[in-house]
Amino acid sequence: MKQNNALKYIELRKKYPTFFFDDYHVELVENGCIMQFDFHFADYYFHPKMKLNCGKYWRDNINLSQIDALCFQIGMIELISYWKCCCSPEIIIKPSRLTNSQQQWWKDLYFNGLGEFFYQNLIPANIDNFCFFSFPTDAKNISPENYERIDDSSAVIVPIGGGKDSVVTLENLPKESTKIPFIINPRGATLSCAAAAGYTTSNDIVILERQIDAQLLKLNAEGFLNGHTPFSAMLAFYTLLVSYCTGAREIALSNESSASEPTIPNTTINHQYSKSLDFEEKFRQYVKDFMNDCAHYYSFLRPYTELQIAEMFAQHPNYFFIFKSCNAGSKEDIWCCKCAKCLFAYIILSPFIEDQTMIKIFGKDLLDDADLILYFDELTGIAENKPFECVGTLDEVNRAIQMILPSRKDKYLIKHYIEVKLK
Repeated sequence: MKQNNALKYIELRKKYPTFFFDDYHVELVENGCIMQFDFHFADYYFHPKMKLNCGKYWRDNINLSQIDALCFQIGMIELISYWKCCCSPEIIIKPSRLTNSQQQWWKDLYFNGLGEFFYQNLIPANIDNFCFFSFPTDAKNISPENYERIDDSSAVIVPIGGGKDSVVTLENLPKESTKIPFIINPRGATLSCAAAAGYTTSNDIVILERQIDAQLLKLNAEGFLNGHTPFSAMLAFYTLLVSYCTGAREIALSNESSASEPTIPNTTINHQYSKSLDFEEKFRQYVKDFMNDCAHYYSFLRPYTELQIAEMFAQHPNYFFIFKSCNAGSKEDIWCCKCAKCLFAYIILSPFIEDQTMIKIFGKDLLDDADLILYFDELTGIAENKPFECVGTLDEVNRAIQMILPSRKDKYLIKHYIEVKLK
């Protein structure tokens, strides 16, 4: 199947040699804006729509041209979800021209952000020839002066994903800071965590309703190429829009130090690339060089390990039964208890939350579940590669297990660990 996708990649690039970023449209509405992006290749057209509502944080004197300039950058990251269907070698950008330095920056992001996509599909891509950009002859570059530099640092934007990390950021940022929670496509855990932090109404939260065009889902079902895209890079560009619309310069992400570890050892392939320090530093430089240093983007949790974050989270039991980190169970607002993400969260929290409480949080004892042994081996380094999930380093997982060995030694997975890892 993977080999078929490698051949399909070559065939699709020949059949669909050009992908177009045609246009984008922005409309101001009450306390926010509506955006539409227009992409196509051959006879396949995509028109995803997004609606941003800043609630009580919407500032006066909003300039539509400023939002327009920001939306072009957002379009550059949104297009990757549609381009990957066919991986056309040429990407024609109609709305604006990119400088040579910008083109290289975007190619670097696309290539590294799609590292998992290329790897999983055995796609023979390299950064020099997997794509190139073209522009209409009359296209003009958006000048850095088109972006207003926000200087007010009294407020900080905090994206909330519903997991333990953003909770720790919310609870540990300086109390004198005004925190502006930002949620993309709200669901149970994100809204519940925001409410537990004191943000109880939709007016208290900046909300982005992000739409995936139905045509993309149809093409996925028909067998076009599909796979992981750098969601956190998309989030990064949307936070710049939120910064301008709210007048808050500071943007505090919740990406920990372990996000920089490759998923595949001795490679640059990283499921969490757009959460890594490499992306964070390159993104800040892009904003400085090409967007007038319009906002300050950083990760509040970058200095911390997963174990340190888990210990900090354990100090806030009011979140225990509402936070969720499981992608598979997100629509139902549950822990699926069948994936590597669930097992990782269970392991990393176990040294700091007593056994019976952990079982109540997840609804079952994941350390005593033989069906999770393959994920367990991937998380601990018994297997060759880590799982393609947002999980901590091998060292962090092994340290957590060693911390609970005395108290959980009768659990199935712990006994397996002792027999295989510690033999």
